[in-house]
Amino acid sequence: MEPRLILINLLIKLGVAAAVSSSLVRSKEFKKLLFREERTFRQKMYLVLWFGLPIVVGVLIRISQNSFQASDVSFETVMLLGVIGGRWAGSLGGVLVSIPALIYGEWAAMPFHVLCGFMAGQLRTMARDKDDIWYFSPFIDQSIFRLIRRNLPRPRLFDWQIMFFATIVGLRFVETELARYFPAANGRPGAIFSIESPDNLWVFGLIYAATVAAIGIEIKVFNSVRIQIKLEEQERLLLHARMEALQNQINPHFLFNTLNSISSLVRFDPDTARDMISKLATILRRLLNSSEAFTSLRDEFEFIDNYLDIEVVRFGREKLHVVKELDPASLDVVVPSMLLQPLVENSIKHGLSPKIEGGSIYLRSRVTDSRLIIEVEDNGVGMGGAQLEESSSWPGMGIGMANISERLQVLYGDTARMTIDSHEGKGTLIRIRLPLIEAESSVPEGFYAERSSTRR
Repeated sequence: MEPRLILINLLIKLGVAAAVSSSLVRSKEFKKLLFREERTFRQKMYLVLWFGLPIVVGVLIRISQNSFQASDVSFETVMLLGVIGGRWAGSLGGVLVSIPALIYGEWAAMPFHVLCGFMAGQLRTMARDKDDIWYFSPFIDQSIFRLIRRNLPRPRLFDWQIMFFATIVGLRFVETELARYFPAANGRPGAIFSIESPDNLWVFGLIYAATVAAIGIEIKVFNSVRIQIKLEEQERLLLHARMEALQNQINPHFLFNTLNSISSLVRFDPDTARDMISKLATILRRLLNSSEAFTSLRDEFEFIDNYLDIEVVRFGREKLHVVKELDPASLDVVVPSMLLQPLVENSIKHGLSPKIEGGSIYLRSRVTDSRLIIEVEDNGVGMGGAQLEESSSWPGMGIGMANISERLQVLYGDTARMTIDSHEGKGTLIRIRLPLIEAESSVPEGFYAERSSTRR
């Protein structure tokens, strides 16, 4: 083959490697198999099929169309399978990709590729850190520099990436020798297929460089997806931890205020104090027995009933009235746990407490335009325009209200909204709009990651 045609085939070969690897990582099933540290034998078989079947098609194209030799990346694929999947996967991959070549008459293809897959798998077992596999680079000078720098304080001659590079080059040389000693003759195929140019050293070197680069390109494509998956998982865990931290801030805040209410009753009304302790125990039992981030709105209102029973005793029935206007269709909608208590507490503490004659709290819920609307309103002292503008960052509204706002942002992103409408001397209305999640369907898997993607 002419050197110019060889160079064109080498460039196409790199494109084929990049295209195949980019296509494979679009499949969720393939990614689950690829990024496992440990695999069962069945999973290794599936991995071999995912890798091998496209390459078998490429070998068939090469056999049927002699002019399109760049479609055959059997050697590179087997090496990749071995180093990612292990010895069994590499050996089985060598068998699979060699079947068309063996039928065609290239008798050395199968034993050679099985050997390559096994040796690449053996190299995988020798890697002290499996991340070295994913960071393999065809630019060997970088690995040599790292080896020298690491050996300055403490000599250690073994470097996995250099060893893998040397193995690729060594096995590729074996393939070259097989093709040279058992060439095609008299219309019969040779022992093994190999793109060669023995008369031009530059082209000869580029053939080897293209082989290493094809493996490196596929690993880089896989590693970029692997890093993206890890970042998404870390972000999901971070959002989950952040939400739990916010929720845990609410519970001590609620407990502190409730205990203050009970302590004021102990001295002059022990029977009522005992009743309040029983109600508090009911509340704490629910908090301790449920670690779920979501609950139905019905359960939230039952929780609020216990809380309001405590507050009614504290303020007196003549000073604190509770009015409920609840749409039955809204009660089965799933909402974040401990959503209403800080809102009710805010109305009592900042709206009704400063008002000598007391007042009323109105709890409303309804479903409108595929949204759940929850309102907590009081006819307390309210806030003026300046106060309302200052409270937009929640400094005067207490840690509970600030956490509610942040939890909604973490859980729902821009699909949820909380607004405050307050008028001095007339009262305050807090309205929350949430997307509908039915109690029967529970919270979908990956909810935090989905909300994260929405915010981006």
